[in-house]
Amino acid sequence: MNADELRDASMLDLFRMEVETQAQVMSSGLLAIERAPQHEPPQQQLEACMRAAHSIKGAARIVGVQAGVDVTHVMEDCFVWAQQGKVQLGPRRIDLLLHGVDLLQRIAASAEDLELWQAGSGRKEIETFLRGLETSLQQADDRAREAESVPELVPFSVPISEPAIVAAAETDDAVPAADEAMTGQNQGKNQDKIKNQDQGDRMLRVTAAHLNQLVSLSGESLVESRWLPAFNQSLLRLKRLQQNTAQSLEALHDSLREGNLAGAHLKALQDVRQNIDASQKMLAERLTELELFERRNSSRAQRLYDQALASRMRPFADRVVGYDRMVRDLGRTLGKQVKLEINGQTTQVDRDILEQLDAPLVHLLRNALDHGIETPQQRRAAGKDEEGLVTLTARHHAGLLQITISDDGNGVDLEQLRAAVVRRGLVDHATAGRLSDAELLHFLLLPGFSMRDTVTEISGRGVGLDVVHNMLKRMRGTVQIFSEAGHGMRFQLQLPLTLSLVRSLLVSIGGEPYAFPLAYVNRTMILERSQIESLEGRQHFAFEERQIGLVAASQILQSGDAAASGDRIALVVIGDQTQTYGLQVDRLLGEHMLVVQPLDARLGKIKDVAAAALMEDGSPVLILDVADMLNSVEKLIAQGQLSKIQGNSSQQQVQTSKRVLVVDDSLTVRELERKLLSNRGYTVRVAVDGMDGWNALRSEPFDLVVTDIDMPRMDGIELVTLIKKNLQLKAIPVMIVSYKDRQEDRQRGLEAGADYYLAKASFHDETLLQAVEDLIGEAHS
Repeated sequence: MNADELRDASMLDLFRMEVETQAQVMSSGLLAIERAPQHEPPQQQLEACMRAAHSIKGAARIVGVQAGVDVTHVMEDCFVWAQQGKVQLGPRRIDLLLHGVDLLQRIAASAEDLELWQAGSGRKEIETFLRGLETSLQQADDRAREAESVPELVPFSVPISEPAIVAAAETDDAVPAADEAMTGQNQGKNQDKIKNQDQGDRMLRVTAAHLNQLVSLSGESLVESRWLPAFNQSLLRLKRLQQNTAQSLEALHDSLREGNLAGAHLKALQDVRQNIDASQKMLAERLTELELFERRNSSRAQRLYDQALASRMRPFADRVVGYDRMVRDLGRTLGKQVKLEINGQTTQVDRDILEQLDAPLVHLLRNALDHGIETPQQRRAAGKDEEGLVTLTARHHAGLLQITISDDGNGVDLEQLRAAVVRRGLVDHATAGRLSDAELLHFLLLPGFSMRDTVTEISGRGVGLDVVHNMLKRMRGTVQIFSEAGHGMRFQLQLPLTLSLVRSLLVSIGGEPYAFPLAYVNRTMILERSQIESLEGRQHFAFEERQIGLVAASQILQSGDAAASGDRIALVVIGDQTQTYGLQVDRLLGEHMLVVQPLDARLGKIKDVAAAALMEDGSPVLILDVADMLNSVEKLIAQGQLSKIQGNSSQQQVQTSKRVLVVDDSLTVRELERKLLSNRGYTVRVAVDGMDGWNALRSEPFDLVVTDIDMPRMDGIELVTLIKKNLQLKAIPVMIVSYKDRQEDRQRGLEAGADYYLAKASFHDETLLQAVEDLIGEAHS
């Protein structure tokens, strides 16, 4: 492609951008004009629409798209006549103009192959639009004809008269100075854009992956900056200890001086005192400097993270472009008058979350129009305005993004919903009668569930709200549904502000830290053992007039029997209205902000685990997958394997567990294997490479070695060879866990002396644990 072709391509891109921007201006303006009283047309919107059409016309002239010039020219005429009061923009003309906006977008999309498009249906569609709008402008009494139904856009048999063309030309020429000025201005802008496009070396393009990495690193910097206060506190404790030492030395000096200590000894003691005084002074100075550095570092890390995060944020308005038009057109299709009100368009949303919102929001809006808003006749009978109102609101609330979709329609008939739930066999009659309104409304989110018995193009398949539910599960969000009979319905979505950080509740389970995303935690509580009841062989406790099932988190995470406790147990309550459980944990460690570190995709989905993170002190912690945990609980109940939480009387006698050495240079894999084996009862030590593992083997006894192959300093094959050549160590079983799954790699490991070879591509928790038990048996056997 030569330079001229490159220039043409960039101009077409600019033309598409111009059309996309200005088409939205015209759509929004036309909808505002339609809602305004016809005798008071909003001049500001008319002016904006005329400028938008003129901008597109100028851009179309530059790139040589004559079809765009023709369409925008007749639209300009209509806007000018409306400004001058010669015509009124009633529903019929609004429909024609909106069709023109759609036509301009199709022309822009087909600009490179415009001749091919026009050779087909394009030219006919353009001519139909031009005849329709020009004929509409010729009609003398538009007001008398506004009540007529909207005509189909078919070719008119009435020819375009020359006076009309002359009138259109006169109208267009009525403001020649402004026309030339605007054309020149637009051409100047486009030339500037083209110039900037050519000088691409002045523009820095950053991929989404690099941006995500920047946010992740800045988040880690923010978390690690919080390590300094703890270090500062440790130095303060050292300072106090030094002060106590100085006081003790001073007392010793006084007592020895009274005993007529020799001059040389006394001199040495005074030197020690002087050194301690000097070190105290130096420590105090360094503490002051460290405090200043800690404050500056924390502030800068916070600013860095805020700026990096802001680069990922986009206004909510970017996602809701065109929603008002969609609501208007769908309302027309359904024979309803509906107005969409959007609040919080400047609310900043993470781009990854924003990209996932389109399908759920469209489904919720369609649901509101189809199921919620009544027809004008029904609304009049109910004493409401004929025009229904759907409100879409976005805001930040309590550290979360809250999106609300509400309507002033009829709401949900709860008794009809209850009957539908029973009819579909989801619950029996007795259970359905006990369901609260909130529990009942959550059945709307089930896949395939619909209140409609017939399927239309718009609804009836039970897919829409299921899409909403699945998106929320992926984005770590929640939904609440409210309905008031005769007054409407409200869906309230809560999502994290960003996916790179997660506010979490840190707990201890089996002596290991775990994190629950705070969005999924209903509440935490300390439960008296006397409050535990048994119903149908399962443990429950009463809370807010509900019976909540009691489950040991240690059983879900496969760490053996439930931890023994005293008279009180710590609980984390999770779930929704349909399934709620209290998970027993060892301790509640408090709320923390964690930087999410996704697990290596090659590990596959780890049951009950969503991601990993690093604590302020650098120690790893697993972030739990609450939805997966709820499924695990349901599976344990269905299989009759749910264990009861035992008291102190059931404490097991402590046994010596078998020792496993895990050698892997990957922090994620190393810690994952350590947690899996520790939860099964094995004592685990980790090594970061083969050399570290070899040193550990020569200093401590182990029952099993689990090693990777590719590692720095000493690889796994060399480590296995050394183990099997050593008379004292060769009896220790060795398992290789590696991403290399080729037959020659497997053969090389087994020839070196490995007892078991497991590919990480097929690695799952049960596979690893079963292989360990095959080699050395259970942890306490």
